[in-house]
This record gives sequence, structure tokens and C-alpha cells, in this order.
Amino acid sequence: MSTFEGIPTAAFRFYAELEENNNREWWLEHKAMYDAEVKEPLVGLLAELEPQFGPAKIFRPNRDVRFSQDKSPYKTAQGAFAAGQEGVGFYLQISADGLLIGGGYHSHTPAQLARFRAAVDAPDSGLELQGIVDAVAAAGFAVEGEKLKTVPRGFDKEHPRAELLKHKSLSASVEVGQPEWLSTPAAKDEIADRWEVLRPLVEWVGEHAAP
Repeated sequence: MSTFEGIPTAAFRFYAELEENNNREWWLEHKAMYDAEVKEPLVGLLAELEPQFGPAKIFRPNRDVRFSQDKSPYKTAQGAFAAGQEGVGFYLQISADGLLIGGGYHSHTPAQLARFRAAVDAPDSGLELQGIVDAVAAAGFAVEGEKLKTVPRGFDKEHPRAELLKHKSLSASVEVGQPEWLSTPAAKDEIADRWEVLRPLVEWVGEHAAP
């Protein structure tokens, strides 16, 4: 297995061109570029990060267009997810805009959501999460996730953690763009450092709201 040398600038150029040529013919003509400049560097990066963050999967480049009005066949970003538990973990995405780094959880079942809300409501675990979210935001991450417009039924509208109770999923991400370190081996440590900032969030979700 080759050593990770960075994510080349050609990876971002590939997606800029794909946005203008999202069709099967263009993709087949440029698949070698995708393999060499996008997929292979990501595989190498994730292999080196695996001891610290667990095994990761790279998402398929094809879009599921069965129920979409947009029939463009390919995703205009390449995502990867390192998960210690189903749906809970650390995220990377390459697109024409550069690199996005994130973590948390997106999918949720009714039972999972009930556990999440109970843990947010409970003083100890709820205050712990509030501190984690505040620290993540202070580190420059955007706190995100699917949210209700109002506090869910059964909870005080003036709850001290009302905004967290509105969440149905919870994640955080930061867009780093294309810094100089991204095309060098130092990218591994830069990404690992940012994932470590998100580790408390991922571990909290893993303890209190995993599937």
C-alpha cells in the first residue's frame, strides 16, 4: 500500500470540471483521473487514520436518481465516513470548494431520538453536551443537524438546552478550503487534529444516542 502524500489539487479541479460535465461520457473519459487524484489518496489517508479513528468507507460516486428530479448521474463531492458505531463518526468531503471536515450523526430512529432527548434533558449528560457543543463552536466548527422549529412536545419551551432539544441529528463541520498543507503528507495530522476536536461530540453521541 502506498504512503499517503496528500490530496492533490487535481482532485478539486476534477470536481470543478465535473460540475460542468455531469454525464456518463465525461466520467468514463476521466475515470482514471478520479481513481488517481481522488480515490487513491483518500484510501491512503483513511488507512493511516484508521488506528486512531476506526475503519472508514468511501461513498459511491454515483447519485441515486430514482426519486430525484435532478438526473445528474454523479455526486459533485466525494465523501468518506469513519464510524465506530453505525451512523456515528467522523466525516471528510472533497469538492470543487476544497476539503470539509466533520463529525457527529445524521440518521436517527424514533428510539434513538428519544434517547438523545432524554440525555439532553438530564442535567449531567445535558450539561456535558452543552459544554462540548460550545467548545466545538469556539474552535471554529459550525454546529449543524436536522432541527425542529420548536422545542419538542413534552419539554419546557424555556428549557435551558432548548436549542439542543430541537435537534433530530447533531453534527459539526468546518470548511478548510485548499490550504497549502492539503497537498502534503501533513494533511493527515491536520485532519486528525480537527477530528480530535470533534471526538468528544462523537463519543457523547455514541454513548447516549447511537442506534
